[in-house]
Amino acid sequence: MKFRIDKIADAIKEEISRYAGELEIAQIGRVLDVGDGIARIYGLSGAMAGEMIVFANDTIGQVFNLEENFIGAVILGDDVGIKEGDNVRGTGKVLSVPVGEELIGRVVDPLGRPIDDGGAIDATDHRPVEIPAPGIADREPVSEPLTTGIKAIDSMAPIGRGQRELIIGDRKTGKTTIAVDTIINQKERGIVCVYVAIGQKESTIAAVVDALREHGAMDHTIVVAAGSGSAAPLQYIAPYAGCAMAEYFMYAQGRDTLCVYDDLSKQAEAYRQISLLLRRPPGREVFPGDVFYLHSRLLERSAKRATRWVIVPRSAPDEAFTSVTGKEYVGVPGLHEAERDLDDLSETHELRKVPASGGSMTALPIVETLEGEVTSYIPANVISMTDGQVYLEPDLFFAGVRPAVNVAVSVSPTGSKTQTPAMKKVAGALRLDLAAYRQVESFAQLGTELEPDTQRQLDRGRALIELLKQDLRVSIDTTDQVISLFAGTRGFLDDLALEQIGPFERGLLDEIRGRHPEIYEALEESGELTDELTEEITGAIVEFKKVFLAEW
Repeated sequence: MKFRIDKIADAIKEEISRYAGELEIAQIGRVLDVGDGIARIYGLSGAMAGEMIVFANDTIGQVFNLEENFIGAVILGDDVGIKEGDNVRGTGKVLSVPVGEELIGRVVDPLGRPIDDGGAIDATDHRPVEIPAPGIADREPVSEPLTTGIKAIDSMAPIGRGQRELIIGDRKTGKTTIAVDTIINQKERGIVCVYVAIGQKESTIAAVVDALREHGAMDHTIVVAAGSGSAAPLQYIAPYAGCAMAEYFMYAQGRDTLCVYDDLSKQAEAYRQISLLLRRPPGREVFPGDVFYLHSRLLERSAKRATRWVIVPRSAPDEAFTSVTGKEYVGVPGLHEAERDLDDLSETHELRKVPASGGSMTALPIVETLEGEVTSYIPANVISMTDGQVYLEPDLFFAGVRPAVNVAVSVSPTGSKTQTPAMKKVAGALRLDLAAYRQVESFAQLGTELEPDTQRQLDRGRALIELLKQDLRVSIDTTDQVISLFAGTRGFLDDLALEQIGPFERGLLDEIRGRHPEIYEALEESGELTDELTEEITGAIVEFKKVFLAEW
């Protein structure tokens, strides 16, 4: 075979011309010892707290402790393939997870890796798992409701978009059920939901996913799963990862989101395990001293973001968002100011919302108590940093009251501002009637003869408790709730047997929707119980009750 020297020379010249010398600089350390999901590493002197590191087998870790001669890191995965002397590479980046529309409908681990059968996730965007919470100027007051479809909550412990409402109670009292029902109720409301399972049994997580799929809720939900078989570091970062996934929709698209953390008690236990292995000094109940900060920096990221407005000419193209007044109007006070400025220009100009402004992230953290002790360390900490709580009482649960919401302890001062005037009116009467019932209930247990007024209070309370019972996965519209509670607080159920109340409620709602649609429409549109509307509802209930009792 003959070789042509000129061809070889041309090939060499071409290769030389395409050569580009790239110098990659990376910090490399070595593993001193490893075990129980923790590694001590020597040589990464420039590492920063929270930095993502990569071990020789491509397992990801996160820097936790910065010691004088070494660093302590948690291993986000299995530590079996890591051994003493292995190289560890610093990335110079904080830990981040994939985010975006591609994750909706998927079940992922805390690092955003799919663990369902839906194939790979081709997400182009990433967000750090931990970022600073929005400042005061970037927030606005909670003003829109996030309805759960559960009568006991929407009436007496309502939740607003951007709020942090704690769900607290003993194990097996229905905490996860309330959270799942709330997610299902957001179907077709444009709210992106993220359910974070921390330390739950794999079978429990699978049951939640099946329930969401069955009711079509996975179409707007991301499930982040760090089950009981996951390493403690993964359980620790799971809520932060889920929060980052929800934040993408709030910050990048200005959408409303909902995050459920189920539950933060197990996250605190995982963090305690990590801290003790890293030899951080223990405090109360052997938790490290910064366990309060563990949850506060997570829950403070929930917010109702301020919407930004600009005044532009009506003839301006849709993508024009430069204000003719030279400023943006931020939040509710800014909107009022913009409306005043717009008065003189209303014929030729209009208000437009700045893209991706606004949006909210509502947090539903779940905390498990032991024998109803809400003053123990972790429950008391989380209660102090939320805007209210829904307390589930074991005695009510075992008595057949489902959901087992203790209306005396459950509060939501922030969310009550989102209720309609009609709901506020019936909810106020409901609270008073239930408070009166609790006062006389103990006397009734003595078996003594009661005065007529006391007996009426007792009958009213029993009827209302029966009315607040609700079947699993059954959501009730706000207008239906107002009509049902109106019938209960006005005494129309007092003389009914307890087994009659459920059928009476269902029949009444069908009656008003079918034969009195004008009542339903007026109540839904105005949201107020005017005197005229009150008379019409009362007449409809009296008419239906006669037919109901005759047919029962």
